[in-house]
Amino acid sequence: MPDASSMPGPLSGSERGAETGTRARVARIVMEKGPITAADLGERLGLTPAAIRRHLDNLTSEGMVEGRDARPHGGRRRRGRPARVFAITEAGRDAFVHAYDDLASSALRFLAQTAGPEAVGEFARSQVADLEKRYEPMLDSVPPEERVHLLAQALSNDGYAATAGRAPAPGGGDQLCQHHCPVAHVAAEFPQLCEAEIEAFARLLGTPVRRLATIAHGDGVCTTHVTPRDDASSGEGHSPATNSVRRPADGGSPYHKDV
Repeated sequence: MPDASSMPGPLSGSERGAETGTRARVARIVMEKGPITAADLGERLGLTPAAIRRHLDNLTSEGMVEGRDARPHGGRRRRGRPARVFAITEAGRDAFVHAYDDLASSALRFLAQTAGPEAVGEFARSQVADLEKRYEPMLDSVPPEERVHLLAQALSNDGYAATAGRAPAPGGGDQLCQHHCPVAHVAAEFPQLCEAEIEAFARLLGTPVRRLATIAHGDGVCTTHVTPRDDASSGEGHSPATNSVRRPADGGSPYHKDV
């Protein structure tokens, strides 16, 4: 039996803070990069396997992340124990939501009641205007075919954990995915926030875009389909009829949104 003097004592306040901070970093990387293995997490954070296991065990017991067997590449199952990967849960995603959601929702409710729903839309567009102003020079500096990936990078830098790639659906185009939405709970009540964002994406990319899924409506990811530029210029390649097509008042590019 180990001597009592060799047993670890309780963590100090600073040690508890560091432990909590590292755990939050682990959860954020799982949300942004997951599903991800413990080995990849340790590599990204410079932590030992024992430390990563401790944080993952705690996050799993708290319901913040979940572990599952990785899908084999190419559909072939390899011999031996399957790799274990970790993904964020809905509760884990909620933990990253800003603490001011209730206040923001109350303020927008008051605005809608006193000035009308259109005022909420104007507010949403004014909020997105700053993002658009920052992104526009950067996107204009690269060829059109590189803009979706650069937009994803810019959104990630702003905390949206975004990725971009080729769209899996027939017809081609690109797909922009945002794995985190800081205003998801507010946007669930006020879709004007999502509408203003998608209008800005269409203008920044110079081609119609279509929002396929949103975290605000219970989906795991905000997914946006970006129409190929050739199709946009020829008027081809659009999905029919379950979507409305709007054109911004300033004459910019049209965008699609689910109705």
